[in-house]
This record gives sequence, C-alpha cells and structure tokens, in this order.
Amino acid sequence: MGRQNEIVVGLDIGTTKIACIIGEVTPDGIDIIGIGSHPSTGLRKGVVINIDATINSIKKAVEEAELMAGCEVNTVFAGIAGGHIQGFNSHGIVAVKDKEVKASDLARVVDAARAVAIPMDREVIHVIPQEYMIDEQEGIKEPIGMTGVRLEAKVHIVTASVTSAQNIIKCANACGLNVADIVLEQLASSEAVLSADERELGVAVVDIGGGTTDIAIYANGSLVHTAVLSIGGNHLTNDIAVGLRTPMAEAERIKQRYGCAMTSKVSPEETIEVPSVGGRPPRILSRQILSEIIEPRVEEIFAYVAREIKNAGCEDLIASGVVITGGTTILEFMPEIAEEVLGLPVRRGVPRGIGGLVDVVRNPKFATGVGLVQYGAKHPETNLFRVREEGVYRKVALRMRRWFAEMF
Repeated sequence: MGRQNEIVVGLDIGTTKIACIIGEVTPDGIDIIGIGSHPSTGLRKGVVINIDATINSIKKAVEEAELMAGCEVNTVFAGIAGGHIQGFNSHGIVAVKDKEVKASDLARVVDAARAVAIPMDREVIHVIPQEYMIDEQEGIKEPIGMTGVRLEAKVHIVTASVTSAQNIIKCANACGLNVADIVLEQLASSEAVLSADERELGVAVVDIGGGTTDIAIYANGSLVHTAVLSIGGNHLTNDIAVGLRTPMAEAERIKQRYGCAMTSKVSPEETIEVPSVGGRPPRILSRQILSEIIEPRVEEIFAYVAREIKNAGCEDLIASGVVITGGTTILEFMPEIAEEVLGLPVRRGVPRGIGGLVDVVRNPKFATGVGLVQYGAKHPETNLFRVREEGVYRKVALRMRRWFAEMF
C-alpha cells in the first residue's frame, strides 16, 4: 500500500506522460526504488477526456514501476492539474478560550478561514495555513501554547472541479488503486525542487508540462499564490508540426532532440533531417529554423507567467527568483530566455533530497512524481482514507487533524 512497509507511491497523471514513482522511506530519507513512465493519450490540458486510454496508460506505468521496485502498488498519491484549478487566500478570526491557544482553537480558526462560499461543482483539495496572528502579533507559525485573546489565521485554499477530481480517482480505482490523496501538481513539484531558503526568501515555481504551465509562489516560507495556465509543451510540438510540415510524433522527437529556446545560440551550419507527411521524402533544414519556431512560443509562455505574477501582486515577494521545472524545461537555454523575459534570476529545478535511483529521476520531467512521493512521506495520515468514499468535509477535517498533530 501507499505506506505499508514504508513504501510511498506518487502517480503523476500528465497530459503527455503518466509517471509512477515508488519511494521507500528510510531513516536517512527517501530512496526511489521504482520508476514507470508511459505516454498519455487520454488527457488534454491536464484534464481526463478519455477514461479507457487513461486507465491503460496508468496500468502500464504502474506495472513498469512495480517490476523495477519488486513490490505491489495498492495506494497512490495522485497529482491534479488543469485550467479548472483555482487558488485564493482567506482569513479567519476566533476568540481564544482560556487565554491559551490550543489545538481546538486552531481547528476553529482554520474552519473560520475556509468558511467561504464555493460553488456546488467545486471541491476544496487543499487548505494550507500561511501564518497566524495573536492579538495583532503577526508572523506566528506555531501558535499552540501562546497566550492571547484573539487568534487569526491566513490560509491559501485550492479548489478543483469535482468532476475532474472524480475522473482521476475513477481511473486509478479502475486500475485497482486506492487514492490516498489528490495533490496539486505544482505543490508536489515544489516539494521536490525547492530549498527551505528559497521558500523563506520568496520564490516562484513554474512547472511547464505538456498541457499546462503550473505556478506556485512562496514567500516567508508559506504558499501565497497558485495558478494554472492552459499552455504548455504541446503548443511547441504543434507549432513545429505545422511550421516544418511533419507529423506530430516526429515533431515531438525533433523538439526533444534538437530543440533550442534561443536562436542566437544555434550555429547557422547545423542541420536536421525532417520527415515529411504523405510519403514524401525527408528534407534537410537548418536547425535555426526550428529555433525560430520554438523561441516565440517559449517567450509567450514566460510572458503569461510574468503577467500572472504581476496580477497576483507578487513581483516584490520573489527575491530568490524563479525555479522552472517540468519536461518542457529540458530544452536548451530555457533558463536564459526565462531570465530575459521575467527579469529575474532563473534556475532549472530537478528533484533533490532523495536517494536510490537518483540518476534516473534527476530530471525536471520527474519533479512532480518525486514530489508526490515526498508529500506522501510527510503526510502519512492521509493514507488512511480513499477519496471517493469520503465527503469533502471529512477530507478537510482529516487534513486539519494532520496539521494540528504536526504543530505539537
């Protein structure tokens, strides 16, 4: 199971690939012992559009990981993404009983903060405390045991479409898997690629996948903003297929093998062979032509990211810069073009803080999968329930219980 014999499994259900990562929790940390990856055809922009195709891909990825790890997978932590994801900040205030903050007071203040009107077709998937205030004293991370009369909490709430979340659970259940928890993908990626110093100083994580670009912004050690943009690496592939008149599968291969995000860094002498459609002979083209197709789209993605950061009012919060991760960021000179567009320091994020099959997973495309394992290891209590059997209020109550346990 997800944590039986100290095993935690992350299932990254992405638009272009489904990755299953099996981790073993040891006294020294987490060792990755199994990795399975299979092309995904049943999703578009992070949302399931074909149940059967998704089930088939999940089965193949899980089987591959099971074979490598030599164990059976029953419970997984599943990632969720897509344009339907919405995050917002909320604020709650309660009076402190007996003048000393107890776990019950934290439960009430978080409950007060999440008491906002949410449409019937949406459900809360995360309620993440940012900071607490006692009698207007700000910046308190662990208020239990402190004296005061008024307790306030600032939280970040993430909601998702009920149907999108249920479809992910349905696909996993059809493969014989229980879903221990549904985790926002950029939250998982952040677990894998960020350092504690970056979270404290302020950082933006930009996870560019096949169908979506997921953004998470941290300041003072807390999550302050999340967003999902419906643009990703598949747009690059589509541009290449149209621009070079080549099939989509070949366009994806050319992008991965020869793609470069900055035309100025490509030698005019370099050439690539481009297969044609309809049985026509392949052509030899300059690699610069490929870069001229890729560069404007990459600039557009980062322009959207810059606009999202500005609209969220977070430009001054991300002092340590931006960390880009996800499969699309493997392209050459991606951090450099990101720095040009965003005007901030940028680094490429790969999973850190793990052992085992490090050489295989030390790749931006596995950041979410590894992050799901790390999230699961940090939050073992969530393994005790299956999402499809629990109502949203029960789920939130379990999460709250987890936080209070952590704070003692």
